[in-house]
Amino acid sequence: MRQQRGHALKRLLIALLALSMPLAAAQGDEVTADQVVTALEGAYGVHPGERRHHTKGTCALGALVGSSEAAAYLRSALFAGDAVPVVARFSLAGGDPHAPDAEKSPRGMALECRFRHGSLQHMTMINTPMFFAAVPRTFLDKMLALTPDPTTGKPDPEALKASAASHPDHRGQATFLADHNPPRSYAHAASYGIHTFKFITRDNTTTFVRWRFVPQDGEQPRSDAELTCMPTNVLEQALITRTRQGPVRWDMRLTIGEAGDPEDDPTLVWPRDRKELTVGTLMISSAMAQEGAGCEQINDDPLVMGEGIAPTNDPVLLFRSPSYGLSFTKRLQGL
Repeated sequence: MRQQRGHALKRLLIALLALSMPLAAAQGDEVTADQVVTALEGAYGVHPGERRHHTKGTCALGALVGSSEAAAYLRSALFAGDAVPVVARFSLAGGDPHAPDAEKSPRGMALECRFRHGSLQHMTMINTPMFFAAVPRTFLDKMLALTPDPTTGKPDPEALKASAASHPDHRGQATFLADHNPPRSYAHAASYGIHTFKFITRDNTTTFVRWRFVPQDGEQPRSDAELTCMPTNVLEQALITRTRQGPVRWDMRLTIGEAGDPEDDPTLVWPRDRKELTVGTLMISSAMAQEGAGCEQINDDPLVMGEGIAPTNDPVLLFRSPSYGLSFTKRLQGL
């Protein structure tokens, strides 16, 4: 119990620190965390005490066992070969807590890795290899375009078209989602880190990397016919049922960047011929509804990092911390 209170206090302090940051990533394009959170509330409504984005979700518990292969690229307890306890959350993109599970929208997987010495490592991922925004302005403008018209209760199609036309960084993820049906379950979804991170060794050598988690159960999309009759709420129970049969496992795959690979644009994927390593196994042993469970009060800030891992100058990655912090503070206040 004392350790749980310690983690909760640490998450609150991280959120407050994020709110005090000067928002350097946002200043260049005149976007603030308050603007983005307000736009999310306008698009999806306000659901007191809930996340503003990826609102519908499921908690899970497990462990991540890293391999020594990654030790050549960074100093981190994450890859010491020990089982690091993980509190996970699986989710649907968007701010609707009642979103249908058949939506052709990204699925999320967030991990809080808890080291024995008390520090944390967060990993936040989606099941598309790229994001839809290269800068915070693109994200903000899409949320504004999604705001329902008071007369119809739905977003204005012309506003959505205009937003997409004025932000070509939309196209990669939009094309991927159009060409790939949602996975059959969370256990059948690959999850991509989308951002580039720095791995730093003990002698301060830096390598640019991206990571993804590949399900050992295999990637299995739903058919078009299945999507038309898929129940509104099936993903949570499917994960709970699957974990009762035994642990669900993902291989953690690390991609090593080369000179010229984009380091600060999450909408661009790296060439397929980059060196890859399997550097760990994620095991999810149990899943449960999020209300009152371990993941409910976690602020899944991707800038919470352990030793040896550092962010790049990706403006979207840097902006997520203050916007997540504001959303988290509102949740703690029951707003």
